Amino acid sequence: MPADPAARFADLMSTLDHPMAIVTTASGEVRSGCLVGFHGQCGIDPPHYAVWLSKANHTYRIGVLTEVFAVHFPAADDRALAELFGTDTGDDVDKFTRTTWTRGPDDVPLLDDCPTRLIGRRIAWLDAGPDHVCLILEPISVDGSGPSTPDAATRLMFRDVLGLEAGHAPAERQHPT
Repeated sequence: MPADPAARFADLMSTLDHPMAIVTTASGEVRSGCLVGFHGQCGIDPPHYAVWLSKANHTYRIGVLTEVFAVHFPAADDRALAELFGTDTGDDVDKFTRTTWTRGPDDVPLLDDCPTRLIGRRIAWLDAGPDHVCLILEPISVDGSGPSTPDAATRLMFRDVLGLEAGHAPAERQHPT
C-alpha cells in the first residue's frame, strides 16, 4: 500500500460505492445539468442537502446565477441518462434537447425519466478548494419518495458509471472558462 496519504485516500475511495445524482438548474433560458458523485444529506432539523459541483463544468457557471436546483436520483437502468449528463458538456450541447423534461419551480428542469428527486433552494455556496464548490440546499419539494421508491439496490451507483469520460478534459478542469 502506498505511504503517500493522497494515494492511500485514492485507494480507499476506489473501494467505496455510492449513489450517483444528476443536478439540474436554469438561469433565464439557459439550462444546465451534470452527473455528480459527491452529495448527501447534511442536516436534519432543518433538513439540508449538500452537492459538490466541479468548477470546470457548465452547471457550476450557470449555478452561480441561480437559486433553485433539482437533484435527481437515477435508477440503475438510467445509465444512458447518466452518460448524457456525465460525458457531454453544456458548453457544447443542449443536453435537454436529448431527453424529456418539465419546467419546475423557478424554471428548474425536471428530468421526466428520473422522477425520484428533490428540488432545493440554495442557502449556501462554499468554496471547497481548487476544483469544487459545495452547494447547500434547503428542500422545497420532494418527488418519488415513499414505499414505491426504488431501494438503494436499484439506484445508479458509482460502479455503474465507471469508464465514463467527463465532458471537460483534465487541463480544462484546472482553469474553467
